[in-house]
Amino acid sequence: MFRPCIDLHEGKVKQIVGGTLGAGPGRLQTNFVSDRPAAWYAGLYRRDGLKGGHVIMLGPGNDSEARAALQAYPGGLQIGGGVNLGNAHAWLDAGASHVIITSWVFRGGQVDWGRLSQLVGAIGKQRLVLDLSCRLRGEGYFVVTDRWQKFTDLAINRESLEKLAAWCAEFLIHAVDVEGLCRGVDQELVSNLGLWSPIPTTYAGGASSLADLETVTRLGQEKIDLTIGSALDIFGGAGVRYKDAVAFNHRSG
Repeated sequence: MFRPCIDLHEGKVKQIVGGTLGAGPGRLQTNFVSDRPAAWYAGLYRRDGLKGGHVIMLGPGNDSEARAALQAYPGGLQIGGGVNLGNAHAWLDAGASHVIITSWVFRGGQVDWGRLSQLVGAIGKQRLVLDLSCRLRGEGYFVVTDRWQKFTDLAINRESLEKLAAWCAEFLIHAVDVEGLCRGVDQELVSNLGLWSPIPTTYAGGASSLADLETVTRLGQEKIDLTIGSALDIFGGAGVRYKDAVAFNHRSG
């Protein structure tokens, strides 16, 4: 299934080449900057009945736009980016269906199980999405944190996914090396997620055509959803018409 997104950077809806985020001054590559507010996109997704989309705040200065999006589609969007134990409840109260947690759960390159336990105790696993966005290192995929620049010791495999699945409702996994490039999805990663993940999982990264949505559905054994960003016409892309992605969901759902 297609899941929509709203990526916020410096208060604007943008599409960014993921691997350049936080890579240093002058290295950020931006594919698209919208002249429409986040709430416009949220309203569009609400109108078309799209579930499980996510709002990601890439750095500071995005809170007001994120809150406006959640108000436009209460209960219909997940929120991530700088979420932690201290503010998770506030984001849920603001209208998010789930909070997405990334860097806060990792310390010293490893999962901080104490922090994760605290968070689940506070909000419940049913409202938590773990972002396990990853990059290829050697022959395996390893979770990266801090704007996707720091490798952790956590490899994406059957064992790690089964262990973490006990602590959350879903996984969100960006293939960072292909994120924003519109050169096709990482088929090996998608296939592995279809084999290994025991809970709902959304893959993001590299989608360039409607065929990629069909590929992810097939390789993921109909268990892996796909987020399409830069290739969508509503984000300035030429590869996928938004209305065709919506129609795919209606056919499949």
